[in-house]
Amino acid sequence: MAIDALPPLREVIAAHSLSARKALGQNFLLDLNLTAKIARLAGDLSQADVLEVGPGPGGLTRGLLAEGARRVVAVEKDARCLPALAEIAAAYPGRLEVMNADALEIDWQAVLAPPRKIVANLPYNVGTELLVRWLTPPSWPPAWDSLTLMFQREVADRIVAQPGGKAYGRLAVLAQWRCEARIAMTLPPEAFTPPPKVRSAVVHLTALSAPRYEADPAVLSRVVAAAFGQRRKMLRAALKGLAPDIEEHLRAAGIAPTERAEQVPIEGFCALARTLA
Repeated sequence: MAIDALPPLREVIAAHSLSARKALGQNFLLDLNLTAKIARLAGDLSQADVLEVGPGPGGLTRGLLAEGARRVVAVEKDARCLPALAEIAAAYPGRLEVMNADALEIDWQAVLAPPRKIVANLPYNVGTELLVRWLTPPSWPPAWDSLTLMFQREVADRIVAQPGGKAYGRLAVLAQWRCEARIAMTLPPEAFTPPPKVRSAVVHLTALSAPRYEADPAVLSRVVAAAFGQRRKMLRAALKGLAPDIEEHLRAAGIAPTERAEQVPIEGFCALARTLA
C-alpha cells in the first residue's frame, strides 16, 4: 500500500545509485508502511516541527510528512541523497527543509519552531552521542517535547534498563532521570538494506517537566560516569577520585560503600550527587 504518490523506495535508490555506506552508519528502511508506523509512534505531528537525522533516501521522511507533520527539517550528511530528498520536498511544498550538514554540528533549535519533536532512524555511528546531547541540555525542560529514535536493540535495552542488570548504566540514568522511556517497536535485520547483524528497536522518550529527583546535572553526570566507568568495582573504590571521604558521602546518601553501580537506583545516584554538591 502506497503512502503517497512518489515511487517505491527501491526505485528511488536505484534511480539515484544510493548504496548504503558502512562508514556513514547507513542502513536503509525501505518498507514505507513501517516508516509510517514509526512516524505514528511520535504521536500527533500536525502541530509540531520535526527534526530528522540521517534521512537517507527519505523513507521515514515520507512517513512523517504523510502522517501530517507540520514541518520536517531533515539533516543529511551524505550529499548523494540530496536529489532524492529534493523530490520529496517538491511533493510536499513548504513542509520539508533539507540540510546537507553534520547533525553533531548544527544548531537545530534555531531552524525548528516549538513544539519540537525529534524522530530519526539514527546512523549507528553517532546515535548514542546525539542521544546524550539531547538528554543533557544546559537547562530543563529541553527544547524538544519527545524523541522517537531507532537504535540497535542493545542500545535500546540500555536506555530502558532497570537496576540490577548488565544493561543498566549511564544511558539508563540519563534517560530515565528526566524522561519517560519505553521501547515502542522492534525490527528484524531483514527490514533493512543492507541487513545489519543485529536487531533494531525504536525508543520513545517523553520529556518530564522536571527531573524525578533533585540533583545538579553536572555533578550527577560525573558521579554516574565514574561509577559505571569501573562498574566491576565497589563504589568506594570506583568513586574515590570524587572525594577523599567518599564512604561518608555514600552512607549519607543511603548507599552501602560495598555496592556496585548497577545495584544503585537513579534516586540513589541523585542523593549522592546532592551530598557531593
